[in-house]
Amino acid sequence: MTAAAIRPSPQDPDWRSRLLETPAAIAALLGRVKRIAVLGIKTPESMQPAFYVPKYAQRAGYEIVPVPVYYPEVTEILGERVYRRLADVPGPIDLVNVFRRPKDLPAHVDDILAAGPHAVWLQSGIYHDEVAEQLARAGIAVVQDRCLMVELRGMGI
Repeated sequence: MTAAAIRPSPQDPDWRSRLLETPAAIAALLGRVKRIAVLGIKTPESMQPAFYVPKYAQRAGYEIVPVPVYYPEVTEILGERVYRRLADVPGPIDLVNVFRRPKDLPAHVDDILAAGPHAVWLQSGIYHDEVAEQLARAGIAVVQDRCLMVELRGMGI
């Protein structure tokens, strides 16, 4: 069965339940996650959250799959092979951790949907209600405007 075959229809009345906002819902999500694709990951030289947040998650035991938007010459980040599109990542993706400006998010929706992750996490300062609704209606859990590292630390991870 394909991912598209198991996705709820756009008329799904329960899509709002996939917009995760409570500490309990976020903790439950992070408890299920094993593999995180990081869209917009940066290189160590950047010294930006788009590098040190996934590095923290990796040290906490999560598998990180780098999907940078820039750095076309880079083939490895955090010791892991780089992919240029989420849809090109082999195997299942539990969570897409997004480091992109809100205005850039709509351009990534088709790639996110093609990859079929269980959840999408928009980092602190990143929110886009229309994109979040589109993903939630497709059966994908969405967290907006929260730092993954802060949430992991709050859980003692």
